[in-house]
Amino acid sequence: MSGFNSGDAAALGKVGVLFGGRSAERDVSIMSGTGVHAALQSKGIDAHLFDTGERSIADLAAEEFDRVFIALHGRFGEDGSLQGALEQLGIAYTGSGVMACAIGMDKIYTKMIWLMRGLPTPRYASLDASTDLAQVVAQLGLPLMVKPPHEGSSMGITKVRAEGDLKAAYEVAAGFDEVVLAEEFVTGRELTVAVLGRGAHARALPIVEIVAPDGNYDYQNKYFTDDTKYFCPAVLDEATSAEVSRLAVEAYRAIDCEGWGRVDVLLRASDNKPFLIEVNTSPGMTSHSLVPMAARALGISYEDLCVEIVRSARLKMAQGQG
Repeated sequence: MSGFNSGDAAALGKVGVLFGGRSAERDVSIMSGTGVHAALQSKGIDAHLFDTGERSIADLAAEEFDRVFIALHGRFGEDGSLQGALEQLGIAYTGSGVMACAIGMDKIYTKMIWLMRGLPTPRYASLDASTDLAQVVAQLGLPLMVKPPHEGSSMGITKVRAEGDLKAAYEVAAGFDEVVLAEEFVTGRELTVAVLGRGAHARALPIVEIVAPDGNYDYQNKYFTDDTKYFCPAVLDEATSAEVSRLAVEAYRAIDCEGWGRVDVLLRASDNKPFLIEVNTSPGMTSHSLVPMAARALGISYEDLCVEIVRSARLKMAQGQG
């Protein structure tokens, strides 16, 4: 990073890289955290790995970190629970605060807020064990997507092409969440937009287009194969690119995200209309991850991106005087 020196590194103090955790995305988090830790150390920062899946909150307090980089994905790291503990401990942390993380982790509540703000997102229904599944098909049509609302990395997701398959898809997602999201399927191009900053200063990075084998951007194709193709910046006309970026920043602001995040968008093939799919408040930072890819398109290295994010760490709640 231009102008970043040993004095700047020292000013950041002792930095914890929180990784691993106990979610279904533990393996991805280990890859993210390992990469972030190495990047920060390469810049002379006093960075230390801390696995929240193996160590306690008491251990975290005892480490006396000045700030932490949250490289956790999924439950107990991206859902606001850890952020609340860090607020209690008075440790500055990267990314969004308690409420934004809790909302962003719940795809149903995220959609509710976006719709209240007039932002476009596919039609949906909430499913539980008592839901009339035939009515859901009548409402949303086929195919449709069934997802656990609190998981990422494509965990538990099924594309349902026939009404008779909906019950099995529900049961797969219900293995993760009691209430399940069924979402209208939008045929089109898969885009994602990384966003850095907060409030009026939030800015979109270049758009990434994802072209997965057979359109299946699942866990394997995200992290462990080279078959998925990425285009950054995405090849879009200027007006469409500007609109997708604008919507992504609005979606990020709508749930009060800050620091960094990533908004996934589908661009409908029939009319190029963008639809917001979800927001990630602690995106992946692996070798296949999309935020570093978008940063590289602007000439920002992985190491410099990590420094920019860790510099933005702060406590989000006003600290009382007692």
